[in-house]
Amino acid sequence: MQNKRFELRVSPSGNLTNLILKEDPHQMNWVMDSSYLDESGYDEKDKLFGHFSLKMDGDIVTSQDVVPVIAEEDSRAVITYGFAQVEVMMTFDLSQSDERAVWNITLKNKTTKELNVTDFAVWSSFSYVMYRINDLNLQTNHSAAVFPSISDHYSKIACVRRSHEAPHLGMYQTKGRTLSVGTYCGYTNLFFESVSPSLDGLIFHQLVLAGGYPKSFENADWLYEKNGFVLPGLSAREWEYSLESFEDQDDFYSIGQHNYGHPVFDFEPLAIEGQNYDFAFQLPGDHYLTDAYIEYLDSSGERTRETILAKIIKENNKYKANLLFNTPGEHKITIEIDHQTYDSVILNVMEPIKKMIENRSNYISDVLFNGELGDVPYSYSPISNQGESLGKLSLVLKNNLLGKMKAREVQQVEESCVYYIRQKWFKDGDFTKPTKLYGDFYRCMDYEYIAHVFYLLSQFDKETVQLNDPDTYLSWAADVFSLRVNPDLHDNPRGKEEAQMLGVFFLYIDDLLKELKQRGLTEKYEEIRSLWSTIAQKVADDSTSYKAAVTEHFYDNAGFGPATGALASSHHIDAAKKYGELVLANIGYSNDFRAQSPDRWWEALSYMIHSLWGGVTAAACLKAYEELHDSRYLKAAYRATIGILYCYDTNAKATDTVLTTGEAASTYSIAGPHINRPDLSRNRFGQSTFYRDGGIFSRLFTKEEETADWDMGEELVAYLDGFGKKTFLYEEAGTISVVNGSIKETDEGLFITSYAPYPTEYHFYDRNVHFVSTDGKSIPQLLFANGEFKVAKELLTKE
Repeated sequence: MQNKRFELRVSPSGNLTNLILKEDPHQMNWVMDSSYLDESGYDEKDKLFGHFSLKMDGDIVTSQDVVPVIAEEDSRAVITYGFAQVEVMMTFDLSQSDERAVWNITLKNKTTKELNVTDFAVWSSFSYVMYRINDLNLQTNHSAAVFPSISDHYSKIACVRRSHEAPHLGMYQTKGRTLSVGTYCGYTNLFFESVSPSLDGLIFHQLVLAGGYPKSFENADWLYEKNGFVLPGLSAREWEYSLESFEDQDDFYSIGQHNYGHPVFDFEPLAIEGQNYDFAFQLPGDHYLTDAYIEYLDSSGERTRETILAKIIKENNKYKANLLFNTPGEHKITIEIDHQTYDSVILNVMEPIKKMIENRSNYISDVLFNGELGDVPYSYSPISNQGESLGKLSLVLKNNLLGKMKAREVQQVEESCVYYIRQKWFKDGDFTKPTKLYGDFYRCMDYEYIAHVFYLLSQFDKETVQLNDPDTYLSWAADVFSLRVNPDLHDNPRGKEEAQMLGVFFLYIDDLLKELKQRGLTEKYEEIRSLWSTIAQKVADDSTSYKAAVTEHFYDNAGFGPATGALASSHHIDAAKKYGELVLANIGYSNDFRAQSPDRWWEALSYMIHSLWGGVTAAACLKAYEELHDSRYLKAAYRATIGILYCYDTNAKATDTVLTTGEAASTYSIAGPHINRPDLSRNRFGQSTFYRDGGIFSRLFTKEEETADWDMGEELVAYLDGFGKKTFLYEEAGTISVVNGSIKETDEGLFITSYAPYPTEYHFYDRNVHFVSTDGKSIPQLLFANGEFKVAKELLTKE
């Protein structure tokens, strides 16, 4: 079947096998391809696009149970599945418009008695594939990240090609209600087979039209419904979705508004308790607002609803409100349109982030530090061979550098560096002799985390550090960094190869070089500067092939995220732009702040937030903005960051894992239901929760590692160097907006309040106006007037 825009093909079993956008130069198949499942040994053919399962009055029927009747014309196919009590009809229709494909799902009750439908789920398996073949054309041009937005009447899904090259594919709900989008993961992990890359997999997406969870299942997710429905005798219920290609994020929402009557929201994913929050939305011209309210759980866990209709004003065709939230936790803002339909957004309200970071630093120091008498003296729990586990030490140091210093916290980290880290990762403490902690090999990536801890330790004065001079720690940082990036210091192929790979060190390399130069460690400075320049140039030269997008996985934001940040920091503009598009495609846009996370799946077997690599990707995106001055990067970096903070949020109420003060969890499953593990649906956890599933997980984790925060910390250090201190203005279509703060128009100018925990910098790159406070002094509010930043009516800076 085809029209001007689409070409579709349906299999004899009724599922959609091909969906091609005819103008697409890559001719990508936008739905999961059964031939790839055959080639790769995956057997999830029951989860291909259009297959379904239905549970009614305790009986379960599926599309696999019967042979459908297919009536196909040139531009329309009707697939009918007949059962004793019901009939399920799938219609794929290209005749309604040259620009769209319409997918209708109709459930008919053939009996005279009502049916209690407890579960109805239909697979909408778009081409979310990490291919087993190490072919980056396949990974980038024939795979999509899938970002859902769920609401009562205006659900939609953005399928974004991983290269970020248009056309992309959008799906817009036009009839019925979609309760949720669940996921199932099929994967292969060859980690222990000395294969690199070692991981491939697929995520199958499922539209949940009723229920979606096992019987009697309950979790803390109060934001999304899990109900079934009653289908009266001889009646039918319809769901309908329109698919259209789109060019970019703005176009995705514009199509929804103009073609399907979807509201368009302008909302930030984060509000700070007790501070102003700006909220806005647009309705199609022939619709009007009839109600608006906020829902949240109060301090006792009771669902509370507050009307905000009186606070909303209309200017032209845009509705605006300035809101104030006094209860931390997830908040759902719902608007009622024409007294009959509803749309919503979900944002997070957090207590001041500075408090959260201080609590985390205290918890690491007071609870996780194993002193001289610990089982592993001077370590921090949980014990791990991987360098990522040292990120929490860097966070403690960074917090003490920015905030009120607790000398004992710094000295604990110092003891760990001298008595634990140096002795564990290096033979006899010799930085030129790495210890093989992984059987017959070591990981160069570990050393970038160690070098960062040493570097941050070197930033304290002689009165604070006790065991060595600060310059000694700076020298250690340089030595370990050299081991990380100098292939000549390794005597094995793996070490030589990994030494030339990028990593999180792009976050601090400029600061390290600056300190080495200023403190007179000239020889080490020149060595590292040369090595860094060589690596960055090589990645830039290889950017046409996206070579740095591959790590131990076939396609990984732990590769292209750091590549983007490193290339931007080293001023390789064209290469940074190329990799930057992969980052933009990787960061979601949705009506739910959690679904705006950088796209990853393997730690959760689900679309997820991963604190470390999501945070590193967000930081890389911000660095790209600071070099490229393209506001897409600024907005994407901020969206991504807010999801990362959710992993530390002790006030979250919609997740089963409740964090006590200072606790954290590295992973959050965005999908609900998480079909592989329903208990992880919209829940926070550590990867080792899969230990009890057996298989490779029982080899990857031990009980000693069964905590949820082993690899956390580095991303908060990156946050503190970025949005932790910086607030940004940007201008689009003549309107000035703020990111990481609120903005208020006054007679004197624009009054900016920063959301940063340590607000010391304000930047307006579009006008080349910047403010940096003196001696790191916090300036929580600024005035922007007459093209200049001002404090207390006194002009401070103009660049």
